[in-house]
Amino acid sequence: ALDDRLSAWMSLARRYRRPPAELPALLAQWRVELRSLDAATDVDALQHAADAAKAAFEKAAGAVSKQRRAAAPRLAGAVTQGMQQLGMAGGRFEVALLAQESPQSFGLESAEFLVAGHAGSTPRPLGKVASGGELSRIALAIAVTTCQRDAQQSDAAGTLIFDEIDAGIGGAVAEVVGRLMKQLGAGRQVLAVTHLAQVAASADAHLLVAKTTQGKTTASSLQAIAGEARVAEIARMLGGERLAGTGLAHAQELLE
Repeated sequence: ALDDRLSAWMSLARRYRRPPAELPALLAQWRVELRSLDAATDVDALQHAADAAKAAFEKAAGAVSKQRRAAAPRLAGAVTQGMQQLGMAGGRFEVALLAQESPQSFGLESAEFLVAGHAGSTPRPLGKVASGGELSRIALAIAVTTCQRDAQQSDAAGTLIFDEIDAGIGGAVAEVVGRLMKQLGAGRQVLAVTHLAQVAASADAHLLVAKTTQGKTTASSLQAIAGEARVAEIARMLGGERLAGTGLAHAQELLE
């Protein structure tokens, strides 16, 4: 019997990674902690706190849901209107509020953006149907629509980056894109990668990206340009590598 008890003692010491002599003190400590936990476990108080938290959540989530239902059609209408100016005539933007099966940290429903790129098509989830250029233009329409409100929010995005927003557009639409981006840049920093002179000319600053090859090595460079160098680059974007007087004049007109 003594041997069995010593064996159990050593087994417990190994299990709890303590010297055998410390086991009695560890047992006494745990008994004190257990009594403390038992005293703190008031089921009625816990249930009352849970009920109060649930009621507070439902009240806050209900208020958010009401605001979402009011804001969704306004946002959809404004973005749809913006799409008409951005080379997506007949397109439609919608906001679908999808009820959740159980309460979530973001509320009682999730918001999904749906888009129809042209007249007659059925709106589908934005990420599944929009091309890269369309996605950028829709993002621009959303940003311009909400920029005035966002400017008053402390958590508004300080920098927006648009990559190839000019894909598939030109002419008057390009001028609209440039004008909208300049408007958006009045309240935050906007960076745009573009091949359109109309968009580049609308910017407050122009960075020229160039790629050079030396032997088997290819390198990219970034250079800030202004003045005559910028006029020449805008003219090159308008008409190719050969710079004619009319191209330079047109570039100067765009910049002004």
